[in-house]
Amino acid sequence: MSSLTLALRTPRIAAILPYLALIGGMVSLSAGTSFAKTLYPMVGPAGTAALRVGLSALFLLLVFRPWRSAFTRSDLRALAIYGGVMGLMNLSFYMALNTIPLGVALAIEFMGPLSVALFNSRRLIHFVWVGLAILGLGLLLPLDGSVATLDPVGCAYAAAAAVFWAGYIVFGKRVSHLPSGATVAIGMSVAAMTVVPFGIAGAGLALFDPRILVLGLVVALVSSALPYTLDMIALRHIPKRTFGVAVSGDPAIGALAGLFVLGEHLSTLQWLAIAAIITASVGAVLTSPSDEAQPLQDPAAPA
Repeated sequence: MSSLTLALRTPRIAAILPYLALIGGMVSLSAGTSFAKTLYPMVGPAGTAALRVGLSALFLLLVFRPWRSAFTRSDLRALAIYGGVMGLMNLSFYMALNTIPLGVALAIEFMGPLSVALFNSRRLIHFVWVGLAILGLGLLLPLDGSVATLDPVGCAYAAAAAVFWAGYIVFGKRVSHLPSGATVAIGMSVAAMTVVPFGIAGAGLALFDPRILVLGLVVALVSSALPYTLDMIALRHIPKRTFGVAVSGDPAIGALAGLFVLGEHLSTLQWLAIAAIITASVGAVLTSPSDEAQPLQDPAAPA
């Protein structure tokens, strides 16, 4: 047995590895999404979304081979809705990235799972988190018309992505009893059928250029396959509540990725807004029963 294997089996190293996997998954997701934005000049946001979702679907089909699983007609209908919402969520998010920074888009989009987590809440503290999240949005959006740093169309797309992410959680819950690998593969395939027509309409034959396909494959692997795999490793060993708190930091990681990869500089107010939304998300997880906190811990996040 190698010394590396022995080291990995020590209790201290074994305890740290799931958290390293969690951090690695979030960094990979944000870095992959930042890299995806560099494809916009070549194929546009809809074309980039089509490459990411379409190639991810092919990868998942090859890995999980869902045709070997038995699904009822009711199961397939639920999977079709789940996949359709997933596709619209990804398309809306990539359209938002066309005109607003990654960290801002993630912060707005994160209102979707936060809303689901707080929807049935009745405790006073939960209304504090709602108020804090609204404050964050108020700092982000030029509601008084005096701030001209964010494109309203991009913000609208991010808000639509938030709605679809909330729907993705709700409809994903309805298929959670099915085999996970096959479910994700079929869902991503339906998402691809939803998004790819928009990509072809926007990018045309450029979408099938071999060089573009290679770059799209990198995006699919780095923003889908790798973070999904790392999240699965983390979820097996990290308490769900801890996972939910950590995932709430996605907008901040996205903002840093946007800064270093894309040169997207945020204003002080925008950083404060992201901090407010992250605090609301963390607070919602920590003050909710574990079953209510689950929506914030979905490993198949859209970005």
